[in-house]
Amino acid sequence: MSINDLMLSRRQALGFGAAALATFGLAACDSGEGADAPSTGSDDQASEEAQLDAEAYDALIATGAVATDEEIAASEWATKVKEAGTMRIGGVQTSMLFSLLNEVDGKTRGFDAGLSQLLTRYILGDENAQEITQVTSNTRESVLQNDQVDAVFATYSINDERKEVISFAGPYYTTQQSILVMADNTDINSVEDLAGRNVAAQSGSTGPSILEEYAPDANVQEFATDEEARSALEQGRVDAYVIDTAMQMGSMTRNPGRYRLAGEEFGPVDPYGIGLPHDSDGVEFVNAWLQRIEDEGMWADLWKVCIGDRAGIDTVPEPPAIGA
Repeated sequence: MSINDLMLSRRQALGFGAAALATFGLAACDSGEGADAPSTGSDDQASEEAQLDAEAYDALIATGAVATDEEIAASEWATKVKEAGTMRIGGVQTSMLFSLLNEVDGKTRGFDAGLSQLLTRYILGDENAQEITQVTSNTRESVLQNDQVDAVFATYSINDERKEVISFAGPYYTTQQSILVMADNTDINSVEDLAGRNVAAQSGSTGPSILEEYAPDANVQEFATDEEARSALEQGRVDAYVIDTAMQMGSMTRNPGRYRLAGEEFGPVDPYGIGLPHDSDGVEFVNAWLQRIEDEGMWADLWKVCIGDRAGIDTVPEPPAIGA
């Protein structure tokens, strides 16, 4: 195992903490059973030690604040949601740490899912009064433009191109790009090692453009979903997979021993935002709500349940400045 496998950039430390990467890095170097096994239906179920504490999560969401009638009335966007009686969320249900469907009880839980539920509770007084439209990296803008959803919570990176057609509240989280390889791959240990390699990225994500800049000699293959990209990696059709560190850590949590992170994070700092209709006054409303849950400690408590407690991290990271 290279020392680079355990090195931690400052941003990765903020996102997950040194203890987390050490834990996942060591697990990834272990040649335990299943490290080379193909994905199966059970891939979506975390190992027992990585399971989210659903009871603690649900209890936390149920304590979320509820907006006053005056606060709702001050926002045209929030008023529309209130009058509809249901908040329409664009999201995913396959992201281990951020938004994963529990097939036993039918509930979606995780850091993004929790934020969406807290916002739904804030507006409607009931965190369950939402309907989820599943989105991919390619459809997040269109569902907002076509008024199919009220907001998108989907590890959604803020950038200038997207801001031309939709608006963002936040940011509420930051990450960078990481390289995922199979645990037995010893040839790729840095972004420089991607030259001449077949590298998976998600279409519609920031990955392809970042690879074009930082690994111009890589042979980039785009896939519609995270699952398709990881399947290509496991089947040997690509040598590596590049996407946000947050997504990579989710894959490693779900499949201990199967993968490893190759080297340090790279590329620009990636701020996650909440997608809203273009020029919506919902931006001000949601930003005020985000500031409130940060000030009251709810953001930190949600991070602990969804990420910190599952990775053995005691120190909660500082959330990014809202509106930055």
